[in-house]
Amino acid sequence: MLPRSSSTTTGVTLPGITPSDGTTLPPNNTSDASSVHEARNALGKRLRELRQAAGFSGRQLAESLSWPPSKVSKLENGRQTPTDDDIRGWTNATSAEAEAEALLASLHTLEIQHAEWQRILRTGLRPRQQEHIEWDQKTRLFRAFEVTVIPGLLQTAEYARARFAEGIRRLKLPNDINEAVAARMRRQEILYQPDKRFHFVLTEAALRFRLCPPAVMLGQLDRLVSFSALPNVRLGIIGFETQYATSPWHGFWMYDNERVLVETFSAALDLRQPSEIELYGDAFEQLAAVASYGRSARTIINRVIDDLAPEAPEGGE
Repeated sequence: MLPRSSSTTTGVTLPGITPSDGTTLPPNNTSDASSVHEARNALGKRLRELRQAAGFSGRQLAESLSWPPSKVSKLENGRQTPTDDDIRGWTNATSAEAEAEALLASLHTLEIQHAEWQRILRTGLRPRQQEHIEWDQKTRLFRAFEVTVIPGLLQTAEYARARFAEGIRRLKLPNDINEAVAARMRRQEILYQPDKRFHFVLTEAALRFRLCPPAVMLGQLDRLVSFSALPNVRLGIIGFETQYATSPWHGFWMYDNERVLVETFSAALDLRQPSEIELYGDAFEQLAAVASYGRSARTIINRVIDDLAPEAPEGGE
């Protein structure tokens, strides 16, 4: 998967629209893509209310804006995300200019929540790593759960190169892999800052999935053992024999209690609602509670090393 990654005072809340009738758009108590879908639907519902209050049919509004009639329906039913110009045109046509600012705020929050990889990585992988460095500097407590991959902050250069190569190939991105790997290695310097704390929880599957050559994976596993000895790093491994209390649906990163970052094949979900952060915080605690730490975690890692070692060429070549 590609590189990673609020409180009501510093983050952006969703959706934050207060219509003239005093109602508010529904709070988001779900997570991941469903929250984005609900937010888009809520925005569409409010646009429909403005159209109906102005006495326009969908066709009439479309004609006044020189749009195809289907566009109004798509926007109102959450099948298409409006642009800034769409919002401004809609509020002008329905004499609801006072609503424009709140609607635009909701739209921009939706865009923050769901950012397609093709858009955010269109200039290459390195700028995304730079963005992570900025968040790294302001974060004090990092919590990460990974099901299938080694977290970026714990990756060797060779393992990171394999991950970036996959992203470049799958998403047809500009090839700045050398710069991206170098940026990821620079990010790892924060692991040695005593004012920061890290809690990583990995499944044993993440140690065993064949996402790179055996020799590269052996180096990566050895690096995990080394990182587990850092005083501000807590590394937990959930072995195959463990009984889960919470299903390991997908990986996620938590930055203090400000932000949750979830990655899918097509997009990054940037979740900042307090209700969502609380949900992920609870999930992390339940997953962390069944993980093995210290010597027990290293026993699992070394077991995987012993299983994989016969597949690596002599001398790691």
